[in-house]
Amino acid sequence: MTRVLVVEDDPQLVRALVINMQARQYGVDAAPDGATALRLAAARQPDVVLLDLGLPDMDGVQVIKGLRGWTRVPILVLSARAASDEKVAALDAGADDYITKPFSMNELLARLRAAVRRTESVPSVPETTIVETDEFTIDLLAKKAARGGHDVRLTPTEWHLLEILVCNPGRLVTQKQLLEEVWGPSYDGKTNYLRVYMAQLRRKLEADPAHPRYLITEPGMGYRFEA
Repeated sequence: MTRVLVVEDDPQLVRALVINMQARQYGVDAAPDGATALRLAAARQPDVVLLDLGLPDMDGVQVIKGLRGWTRVPILVLSARAASDEKVAALDAGADDYITKPFSMNELLARLRAAVRRTESVPSVPETTIVETDEFTIDLLAKKAARGGHDVRLTPTEWHLLEILVCNPGRLVTQKQLLEEVWGPSYDGKTNYLRVYMAQLRRKLEADPAHPRYLITEPGMGYRFEA
């Protein structure tokens, strides 16, 4: 059973989320504030976290950072904050998706399924499980990235995107392929997702993110990894 942690201080919304997810055979835990969320996440080890940013005791971005200190569990932000800088702050902190309130329950559940799919799918692995460049090293077996001798923290979505590219060195992977593999068929055409996440990967891995050496854009077509 897939276990979901709902972090939300609106009792009515929590009730609606719990009813809808339990009806679809998800196990659900709920936390009304950030401190409870961090305790429950450690104790219950959820498969997905649904997180409101406006919590009574701390900002949701702090919760994301707290979780990312020890887990790569997918985090889907549910927030009334629609400003792009709020979205960027949450994604940069380690969130995997951002859903603006009010939202369609069907859309939320579709994104939840996509998040679960991303953690379960295993792309083909090349002959070697260690990929080394002058800037960073990718361990495909351990699912880790390192740069300058230090681990690089990647969200599950960032890792999935990087893994697909690294497993196809030198080959163009189209926007459509990446969107369908990482986010699901319903995200075909959402190229802004790719731009945001590729920018995050470059900031974390490339020496000069504005002029990438390894994570290359083929304008209008897709991306490729140059070893």
